[in-house]
Order: sequence, then C-alpha cells, then structure tokens
Amino acid sequence: MFLKKIIFLFSLIIINFSWAQKKKKIDTVYIYEKVIVHDTVYLEKPLRLKSANLAIAPLMISQKEIKDIYQENISKQESEKKIKRKVFNTFQYGVEAGIGFKNSDWAAFISENKQQFGENLGLWISRNLFASPLSLILSANVYHWNSSFDLDANKEDTILNGFYFTKNQQPLLFQRFNNKHFEYALQLKITYEWKNIRPFAGILANHNVYKMQFLVPENNVLNSLEDFKSQQTNIGFSFGLQYRALKRFLFFVEYQHYQMKNISLKNSTFDFDIFKTNNTFAESKINFGISYIISKI
Repeated sequence: MFLKKIIFLFSLIIINFSWAQKKKKIDTVYIYEKVIVHDTVYLEKPLRLKSANLAIAPLMISQKEIKDIYQENISKQESEKKIKRKVFNTFQYGVEAGIGFKNSDWAAFISENKQQFGENLGLWISRNLFASPLSLILSANVYHWNSSFDLDANKEDTILNGFYFTKNQQPLLFQRFNNKHFEYALQLKITYEWKNIRPFAGILANHNVYKMQFLVPENNVLNSLEDFKSQQTNIGFSFGLQYRALKRFLFFVEYQHYQMKNISLKNSTFDFDIFKTNNTFAESKINFGISYIISKI
C-alpha cells in the first residue's frame, strides 16, 4: 500500500516535469498611445502702467529730407538736361596736323606730274548746335606744298625761257619757277557725331602764294632779281570723316576742291602778268591728319 503511494507520487512528478520542458507559446501584446494636442492661443492687450516719475532721455532724430520719387526723377532729368546744355553751349578748341596730296589743272601745260605732296598745321574752334549732335567748326590752316617740277633758265632750256615786256616796254628775263608754295585756308564746316564717327562738310576760302623770278632792269641793265607773286583768293568746298579715339584725339581724312580764276603772278613795281589767261582752273587735294582737343571735355 505504501509502495503504491510512492509510485503514484513519482508518476505525478515526472508528468509535471515533462510538461514544464515543453516551449510555451509567446503571446503578442499591443500597446496603444493616445496623443493629445493642445493649441495655445496668446492674447495681447495693453497694460496700464503708472509712470512713477520715470525720466527718459529724449531721442536725437536727425533731419532727413523726404522727397517724392516722381518729383525726384523729374528733377534728375532736368539736371541732366541742364548739364547737357552747358556742355553743348561751351566752346571746344584744338590743334591739328597732317599730310596731303594736291592736283592742279593749270600745271598740266608745264609738267606731266601734277600731284604735289605737302604738310599742314592748323587751329580750330567748335560749338554744338541746339543741344544736338550737330556742331560748327571754324578752322584756319597753313599748307606747305613741295614742288613737283623745277624750271631753271640757268640750268636748262624751259618752255618759259626768254624775254618778256611790261606794258611800258620794260624788258624782263625769266629765271626760275616751280609750284612749291604756301597756302592759307579758312574753313567753316558742320559735323554730325554718331558714337565715335563724325562726318562733316563745309565751305572754304584759300589763298595760294606762288612765286616766279625774273631779272628786271636797274639803271637800264638787267641785273636785279625780282619776285612775281600770286595774290588771289579762291572759294571751294570740302567734306570728310573724323574718328574720335581716346576722347581727345580725332583722326580725319578730308577732300577739298576749289577753282582758280586765271593764274596771276604780279609785281607791284612792274605792270606785267606773264600768263594773261582768262580761264578757270580746278585744284583739288586730299588730306590725312590727326587733331587734338585742348579744351576740357
């Protein structure tokens, strides 16, 4: 009897132990979180505070002129116009120098080489017209033209060799002549400036000084050398182009053309004119040069 109880007790222990060795099933637990959002509203309202005799230093506010934008733009435009008018109404002046080539019809019967090479110097002054790109230029130039032929009766037999007689029958003996001479020109032209390009056109008046030498009688003997010079002013026209570089420099090319009525070479002592022509001759020249603006720009 006692033995049966012991066996039954061991059987229960073994059965419980075997059940404890088995894996237990894992249960899933879900956790939920509840989020509550609270909005905070702030209200501002003035608070009435008593000054309690507080001393506050006064603020230093600098004066500032407040202008209407529209009026300011108008004033700016008017100022710019005044500046432009002031610039346009001022005179500009400068100097110029150049070289050129000259052709004369009257020299054709003396020499086949009609083209002369020369140099020139000049002064000019200009002023704008009506606050526009147009301007008037007044210039004065001196040209020196080198000879393209040389007639010397003491060296060769020329077409002008021989004796000539004045109106009171005084004899003159030709000595020498060439077309080397000075020319003085006064020119008025109008120019239009677009960016750095300045085309121009104008009118001119020039005076050529040719010189011819004769032996004239002195005490009834031909032993005094006298000059017979031209004293004639001619009218013509010109046109050309200028290019502004570095603000103060102007490079230019210019064409001039004018007509000469007759060729008159005279001496105040002797009433004589060797050519005695009644024709009109044309002279033309082309000049290249550079001009410098002296005045303020």
